[in-house]
Amino acid sequence: MSEPWPITAVAPPLVGRATASQRWSDLVFLHWRVDADQVAPLLPEGLRPDVYDGSSWVGLIPFVLDRATVFGSAPIPYFGSFVEVNVRLYAVDDRGRRGVVFVSLEASRLAAVLAARALFALPYMWSRTRVEVEAGEYRYSSTRHLAAHARTQILVRSTGQPVVEDPLADFLTARWALFTRVRGRTIRLRNHHQPWRLFTAQLISLDDSLLSVAGFPGLAGSRAPDSVLYSPGITTWFGTRD
Repeated sequence: MSEPWPITAVAPPLVGRATASQRWSDLVFLHWRVDADQVAPLLPEGLRPDVYDGSSWVGLIPFVLDRATVFGSAPIPYFGSFVEVNVRLYAVDDRGRRGVVFVSLEASRLAAVLAARALFALPYMWSRTRVEVEAGEYRYSSTRHLAAHARTQILVRSTGQPVVEDPLADFLTARWALFTRVRGRTIRLRNHHQPWRLFTAQLISLDDSLLSVAGFPGLAGSRAPDSVLYSPGITTWFGTRD
């Protein structure tokens, strides 16, 4: 079993041509420390929890996705634009390669949900998602269709204070691949974008059950997140597996 690859704030280049791109805007990164033993059963076969400062981490991350393209197309109207809220974990494979594992991804475009589930077995959930921005505050909300108990409301304000040379922030955000299980195999899919512009942020309020549904009961209500960050966003490109 290999040691985890170093964390790099600059993405390694994609191999070959990018197959898709998306713009991610107004991202909020809420993260909690959790025991690695809680994370391990939720990971696809062949992966182990990635650990920083003695803990594994779970993230609750809302943002606006738009300007989606595939194979060099023009941005896809409507279906390529929506608010997403995901719950994610961090994992390492036997080769030491790091990546994200999504436990759930809430999105309001049913076509996008069905396509992501069919092509990459990603656990997208059809939900009513929205964002409201007022006086520098970002209010994200999501309620899952046919399962209204799976919901979240997040209110955050960026402090405007840049995050510079922060190893924990790099661990949580500088992730250049995702792992997923497709047809009985765990695969790794790459992404590439410019280094994050990150700012510290203040969580004003949180009313969430997505973490509990994902396998972390009571976490959101029992204690504040251990890291709260904001980014105005980036454009990311996706490549084939490596």
